[in-house]
Amino acid sequence: CATKPNMHRVDRLLSHLSPSPSRGCGTRGGTVDSQQTAQNTEHECIRVERHGRVGVIYLSRPRALNALNDVLMKEVGDAAEAFQNDDGIGCIVLTGDGRAFAAGADIKEMLDKDYYQMSTKDKIKPWERLSRIQIPVIAAVNGFALGGGCEIAMMCDIIIASSKAKFGQPEIKIGTIPGAGGTQRLTRTVGKSKAMEMCLTGDMITADEALRCGLVSHVVPPDQLMPRAMALAKKIASLSRPVVILAKASVNSALNTTLDTGMQFERRLFQATFALKDRKEGMSAFAEKRKANFTHR
Repeated sequence: CATKPNMHRVDRLLSHLSPSPSRGCGTRGGTVDSQQTAQNTEHECIRVERHGRVGVIYLSRPRALNALNDVLMKEVGDAAEAFQNDDGIGCIVLTGDGRAFAAGADIKEMLDKDYYQMSTKDKIKPWERLSRIQIPVIAAVNGFALGGGCEIAMMCDIIIASSKAKFGQPEIKIGTIPGAGGTQRLTRTVGKSKAMEMCLTGDMITADEALRCGLVSHVVPPDQLMPRAMALAKKIASLSRPVVILAKASVNSALNTTLDTGMQFERRLFQATFALKDRKEGMSAFAEKRKANFTHR
């Protein structure tokens, strides 16, 4: 844990809040609602859509249960960063095609690797691009979220699960351990005892148990998963983009700092909102009993 406030981090965060030129990304087909805008860029392992101020990324290797190979994870990182760099996008939804969110890392890519290869070319480092996205990312878990699939779901900010979803860290069953946050983010979320049980046995838990553990925010019927995720994403995206970014950064700091350090970080970001036009508009709208018209400035 950090022992003193990292004010350089605050300044770096604030420097990224000013609007930048809009850049999109995308791929072929798929439908969530009538407002869907298909994108032009073709991808090999994902599908990308834009719905107003919400970007949607589908993991799309359904025959392999969306196993996370190097190409897929690079495409996810590229798409998420492109949405982040588009001022017209305020939230991202990440989900899977078929009956899995992601059933884990692609074992075939690692089967013949040795320690030297894995330690000198970090396979997992590119995955962390998802955890560094500044705008909120919602994981809509439609089925199996196992191993790396559970880990990338935990890299997201909010997890909504289908009632058919299953979560687990089964790496122990194939002679290894989690490598993308399964022993770290999971422990911080569900507590030591449950994380130990999941990592030491490889057993899966149901969506309802994940809800009880605090791993997910909501469990919904399968046909309501994307409508629920999209409704939440649109609600977040309708709010002030720079303020949402600050709120996300402040909540995340609670996982990485002491309480005193986190409180100082939060207060610095709270004070920073008074440099934004949206803060003035929001408070004025409240005082005047009208809906705020945020301009994301």
